[in-house]
Amino acid sequence: MSRQQDVTCVRVRLKPDMLARVREWAAFVSTHRQEALQTLKAEGVEIESVFLESSVEGDSLIYYMRASSQREAERIATRSLAAIDAYHHRFKQDAWEKVEPLELLLDLRS
Repeated sequence: MSRQQDVTCVRVRLKPDMLARVREWAAFVSTHRQEALQTLKAEGVEIESVFLESSVEGDSLIYYMRASSQREAERIATRSLAAIDAYHHRFKQDAWEKVEPLELLLDLRS
């Protein structure tokens, strides 16, 4: 029997001219992959994927996350003292403009 998980997907509208900052952030997290994975594990996050969407309206990040509890993951991340979480928090302040939840229509998992 599979355990219950929260599935979340949001569109993060970026502030103008943030692509270089976004790519710097992605490279940093990739370079610090093990630290990032440790913090996700502590948050109860099984999967976190981030996609870049560029359109005439501007650039956005599409975040997909599967966690045991979205609320608990956010609570733990907010209180984290890990350096990578501090870096991510600064990135959000620098680059994020608006977060829009996306509607889950279908979630298949074997």
